[in-house]
Amino acid sequence: MTVTRHSHRKRRPIAVLSLLLTVVAMVLSTAPNSSAESGWWTPAARPAPDSQINVTGEPFKGTDSQGQVRGFVDAHNHLMSNEGFGGRLICGKPFSELGVADALKDCPEHYPDGSLAIFDFITKGGDGKHDPNGWPTFKDWPAHDSLTHQQNYYAWVERAWRGGQRVLVNDLVTNGVICSVYFFKDRSCDEMTSIRLQAQKTYEMQAFIDKMYGGPGKGWFRIVTDSAQAREVIQQGKLAVVLGVETSEPFGCKQILDVAQCSKQDIDRGLDELHKLGVRSMFLCHKFDNALCGVRFDEGTLGTAINVGQFLSTGTFWKTEKCRGPQHDNPIGIASAPQAEKELPPGVKVPSYAADAQCNTRGLTELGEYAVRGMMKRKMMLEIDHMGVKAAGQAFDILESESYPGVISSHSWMDLSWTERVYRLGGFVAQYMNGAEAFSAEAKRTDALRDKYNVGYGYGTDMNGVGGWPGPRGADTPNPVRYPFRSVDGSAVIDRQTTGERTWDINTDGAAHYGLVPDWLEDIRLVGGQGVVDDLLRGAESYLDTWGASEKHKAGVNLAAGSSASASSSEWSLVTSYAPDRAVDGNADTRWASDWSDDQWLRIDLGTAGLIKRVTLGWERAYGKAYRIEVSTDGTNWQSVWSTTAGDGGLDTAQFTGTSARYVRIHGLERGTQWGYSLQEVGIYSS
Repeated sequence: MTVTRHSHRKRRPIAVLSLLLTVVAMVLSTAPNSSAESGWWTPAARPAPDSQINVTGEPFKGTDSQGQVRGFVDAHNHLMSNEGFGGRLICGKPFSELGVADALKDCPEHYPDGSLAIFDFITKGGDGKHDPNGWPTFKDWPAHDSLTHQQNYYAWVERAWRGGQRVLVNDLVTNGVICSVYFFKDRSCDEMTSIRLQAQKTYEMQAFIDKMYGGPGKGWFRIVTDSAQAREVIQQGKLAVVLGVETSEPFGCKQILDVAQCSKQDIDRGLDELHKLGVRSMFLCHKFDNALCGVRFDEGTLGTAINVGQFLSTGTFWKTEKCRGPQHDNPIGIASAPQAEKELPPGVKVPSYAADAQCNTRGLTELGEYAVRGMMKRKMMLEIDHMGVKAAGQAFDILESESYPGVISSHSWMDLSWTERVYRLGGFVAQYMNGAEAFSAEAKRTDALRDKYNVGYGYGTDMNGVGGWPGPRGADTPNPVRYPFRSVDGSAVIDRQTTGERTWDINTDGAAHYGLVPDWLEDIRLVGGQGVVDDLLRGAESYLDTWGASEKHKAGVNLAAGSSASASSSEWSLVTSYAPDRAVDGNADTRWASDWSDDQWLRIDLGTAGLIKRVTLGWERAYGKAYRIEVSTDGTNWQSVWSTTAGDGGLDTAQFTGTSARYVRIHGLERGTQWGYSLQEVGIYSS
């Protein structure tokens, strides 16, 4: 080095810089233990011993300069999945009145060396053996590739909140078949019983945290039941927790040999009960086909295992067909799953599937449609992930026919080409918690769509959801996370997270538990750039926009109901009428049907001119492939306002710029079948 050759005057700037760096280091060095802080965000009496938080700085409150809330949203997490699946699939608890040592301990059968950790063996590979001790050593768990151990300890969730997260969706989750076939359990496998318990435990966790802060309502973990309440919580700087449901047989709605085991009354009772519990979003099917809808398949060995579960639950394996559009389900594959296949009755084998038949034959059933409309009636949000594309497409049709915005894709389990369809409705999209490179690439792929619809972005961690999480990028990566670092919003300084004798580092440990969400976000900033995390920071506002719009939604008045109708032709029948007015009588069991030729039309006279923005068409099996919507003020001069050449039947919605008209004409140009055009019901709306 040649520093000694410099004069005293030359060394002075270096000395000043060195002093500044020393001061900065001293300031940042307070981060490892947040217990030295005091303020509204620090508890009066945290359990001792307990996990460290390793974050300093007051959590940001309020809104930005445009009056919008700030913060990240985890749209898909499972705080209480340890209570599901019979109670012994996920080991450890997110909190315990007996303290951290009780909360973060392994399942009894995992001692002394994990030899009986059968699910760990199935999901992670190897021999399943591991050090079962959690607190205080945490030698082998939690880890990014350990799917059977608690990742949602309350203090780790607290760290994510301190790092800028402001919305957390806690999906209550279980699966009766997995529970029934798993070797270890300590409770009933009934899915709704488990859902009730998990909701209760979430409220108990809120009370547990409140107690640290001096009593009811004073903690940072706040369960909310409407969007206004969520905004109020976030403006206080706290975490808004939304309850959701992700289970395979909600309300007991399974199907056995294609026969539904529930009724509309069961659905109404179930939705009312869940709403009373505070649930505001849910999946209608998950992993197994049920009485409501067909699922989006899983791939490979896992897909085969779940298909076995499908058979054990329903008596039928998945059935496939060629997809009708560009969207498709996941390929099932032919990978063997010996452990699962042993559960099949003698002589029963998992079928093989044609490579070009990649869509579930089962779509949204009549009961499923009833459930979707029941959720809309209760202003709940529909989770579209896990629905097969046939079922999802039908659900989209219903939502679009009512202009209902409450649709969520929370963890990358829908066909991604439907992203714009979600945004067009006013829905919300979150990406699964992928590694920084993959997450950033997918975020950038859809960046233009978010700009177009002026929306933020979310992530779905799926912690305790048996999915796997980002592994480490390595200590030798050219752009590692450097500790301590400042949170994206600038309010907090974040250091490595320590619990007991273990300290985690995102660079070498990956996303091992929920407390590393802020570290993962910093990794995304380094890999994907500031723009990606800026979109994520707008996520809470966009999620609440979708929720709020769902709450405010009002069913439009059907201007066509009971109106006068005429047609180019009507099919003749000896036993019933297919007259034009059958398409506007409010009865889906009746219909107008034309002659069996192209260039047919149905004309509706609204009586007086008014604003028209939306037309819905409920096609019978004989549908229009190419047709247009025309309007007129005098019944003579017609203007085309909407058209398609790719009609596929079912429920279609035509939306267009508001136009004043008295007459509306559906003009069929090309039939989709050898029959004519047949409409069960036409709706005309001004909104």
